[in-house]
Amino acid sequence: MTENYLYAKIEEHFASGAEAVGNPAAIAAFEELRDALEDGTVRAAEPDATHPHGWRVNAWVKRGILLGFRLGKMVSSGHDLSFVDKDTYPARHFNPSHQVRVVPGGSAVRRGAWLAPGVVCMPPMYVNVGAYVDEGTMIDSHALVGSCAQIGKRVHLSAASQVGGVLEPVNANPVILEDDVLVGGNCGVYEGTIVRKRAVLAAGTILTRGTPVYDVVNGTVIRAEGDRPLIIPENAVVVPGSRAIHKGRAAEWGLSVYTPVIVKYRDEKTELSLALEDLLR
Repeated sequence: MTENYLYAKIEEHFASGAEAVGNPAAIAAFEELRDALEDGTVRAAEPDATHPHGWRVNAWVKRGILLGFRLGKMVSSGHDLSFVDKDTYPARHFNPSHQVRVVPGGSAVRRGAWLAPGVVCMPPMYVNVGAYVDEGTMIDSHALVGSCAQIGKRVHLSAASQVGGVLEPVNANPVILEDDVLVGGNCGVYEGTIVRKRAVLAAGTILTRGTPVYDVVNGTVIRAEGDRPLIIPENAVVVPGSRAIHKGRAAEWGLSVYTPVIVKYRDEKTELSLALEDLLR
């Protein structure tokens, strides 16, 4: 089935609303999309040099994922543990030919998520439907890869890091981490943020659409504006910071609010601090 044909069928059945429920043709189209997402041949978003942000959102894929929830019915699943979820999104099963190491201990990858060979999953962790995780990436303990998130090659998602899912609105940019990004422990990246190649997010950094990022190296403030998401520059090293409130009672009390700060760009010293990454893969 070609991508154009699949696109047409997904759009048809999504537009049919409740009439799609129980329709074998709708279920077949959804399962074809789920398989294509799972083997990495279709993506919720993909690199596009012609796009202002460098990425193109495939809104029809998101509509297809939502169609799967509409079509699904509640079923029991699991072996030693019991789960009840939509039958359209059972947990994936891996074998050695996939070359993905999933360590025992409560991890789950939902059907319709692509994990490339060489990905390492440390328990407990979770990858949601529509996510794309490229080769050599490590998903550490208590980490989450949300629905439709796009994760590049050799990314390290440290313990308890959260990569938010952006399934709706369907035309919204998902969270994107490009190649060789390091996400420190207890970080959160949400609301369609794009983190460019080789950036480093220090432990505890939170990135959202509404949070300005202060680049003290270049003397600029990075913000999301209009259709433009928050974009962290290539090689940026981002740490948690604060900025003073200058108005009202908060100013009288000397209060500050959280803000991410770019304190430097990756150099040889930064590379030495990341040398452990290769040993963990």
